[in-house]
Amino acid sequence: MDTKNIIAAISLSAAVIIIWSLFFGPSPEEIKQNKINQEQVKQEQKSSDTPSLDQNENFSKLSRKEALNENKRIKFENENIIGSINVQGAVIDDLTFKHYNVELNGSEKVVLLKPRKVDDGYFIQSGFVTNSKNIETPSTSTKWEIVGNNKLTTNNPIKLVWNNSQGITFEKNISLDKQFLFTVKEKVINSSNKKYNFYSYGQIVRNQIPSISGFYILHEGLNATLDDELIEEDYDDIQEKKFSQTAQKGWLGFSDKYFQSALVPPRNKKFKTTFDYKKKFRANYISSEGVEAGPNDTIEEEIQIIIAAKRVETIDGYAESLNIDKFDLVIDWGVLYFLTKPLFFAIDYFFKLLGNYGLAIIAVTVCIRLVFFPLANYSFRSMGKMKLLQPEMARLKELHKNDKMKLQQEMMALYKREKVNPMSGCLPILVQIPVFFALYKVLFVTIEMRHMPFYGWIHDLSDRDPTSIFNLFGLIPFDPPSFLIIGAWPVAMGLSMFIQQKLNPAPPDPVQAKIFMFFPIFLTVILAPFPSGLVIYWTFNNILTLIQQYYIQRKMTVKTT
Repeated sequence: MDTKNIIAAISLSAAVIIIWSLFFGPSPEEIKQNKINQEQVKQEQKSSDTPSLDQNENFSKLSRKEALNENKRIKFENENIIGSINVQGAVIDDLTFKHYNVELNGSEKVVLLKPRKVDDGYFIQSGFVTNSKNIETPSTSTKWEIVGNNKLTTNNPIKLVWNNSQGITFEKNISLDKQFLFTVKEKVINSSNKKYNFYSYGQIVRNQIPSISGFYILHEGLNATLDDELIEEDYDDIQEKKFSQTAQKGWLGFSDKYFQSALVPPRNKKFKTTFDYKKKFRANYISSEGVEAGPNDTIEEEIQIIIAAKRVETIDGYAESLNIDKFDLVIDWGVLYFLTKPLFFAIDYFFKLLGNYGLAIIAVTVCIRLVFFPLANYSFRSMGKMKLLQPEMARLKELHKNDKMKLQQEMMALYKREKVNPMSGCLPILVQIPVFFALYKVLFVTIEMRHMPFYGWIHDLSDRDPTSIFNLFGLIPFDPPSFLIIGAWPVAMGLSMFIQQKLNPAPPDPVQAKIFMFFPIFLTVILAPFPSGLVIYWTFNNILTLIQQYYIQRKMTVKTT
């Protein structure tokens, strides 16, 4: 790999980003319209059909264990999750993933949902509300009655009932599939002699900002797709401004790096989605139009609640089976979606064949090299000729050192005669930059890569190489600080790049040549904190490049005059 070309490629990438922002970013008119929309949101009525959170709650904070023991609960469990529903409020506020540990070598499982009285409370509530001030509707303090099953399983749904003593009965029928889906059928039975309009709503509430990765390549916060439009709002943005939008179809929720909570409103009915913050973060929807329940009428709405680990197969399965619009975007594939997702499927395919994601990455590396083999051949032949032409170029520079125009003419004539393109070395680099970033994205955002081992000391391909050259890769009893953790795989990558550099023509400027000589060291330090799977890919890509480049250059000759 020509280091000059790497620098050129990076510069070109930066130029692409700038050009994209200039020509494809929001126009001044769009920015102005967004500001107007934000002002309109601010001017909305403070009253809302959606049950507002009581911002003056005076309850004392409890530990998770204390909060779980405070009220009667309905336990639920299937193959993937375990938890409970608080009978007071019929709130889903306790959920643990059975197959995911917090730490690689630990036994503590990932707990996502927690009761509202816990500092980092995270819970989901749904139901009906009405515009009528004379009718009491269920709230978080409502104590529901359990009818029938007192445990929710895949084969045993549960039924909750509450009567408001005004002739109106509310029912919840909740079922659970084998993975992460809760289906909630909400009923209103009007036994009174009056008619009322009821509005379906759902809300997900989070007491505080969770621990987040903080990387710009990954969205963690509130998200939704509303009428084909992906909405992603960061926590700090929602603290400053409210988001509100009406849609006909979609979903909404909270996105963590590896986990997602989502509400899917009733189908084919307009609903208003709101993201806001008032001491708590809230993602909610409410039906735009009420459903009338006359005397002795019964109305029913169905919603889906998904609290899932972001496994691609699972998320895509729900998107297809439930016909949820763009639900696959809960996994942040990024702007290179067209490349990132197919790359994941390629890696996953080889994983199923080979049984190891590290081997799968190497197999994909080989496939990528084969796809770009003709382009690389052309580039390496051109660079090889450039290297062989170094003596002739030095002779021309000495011969025409006082006539730059003549020198340029002679150099161009030499390139033309030998069919050499000095810029051809950039082509493989430019092609591989999107692949590099796509692979980085796959390793960083997909839960399939989390805690997946390679061989030897690599126990998590999504994390950095844990060894360090500064303690001789573990031979010396010294625990270096994080900035000195430069593992064996990054060192191997740097060495392969250094050897590759020797096969490329040296820069004519001695100062420039010394700078380029240190570039492999620079890149080794830069890539050391990156996922080890990415460094393994880059190392094997360098090795394959070396073999191909060495073979081509051994067969090359040039004619000079």
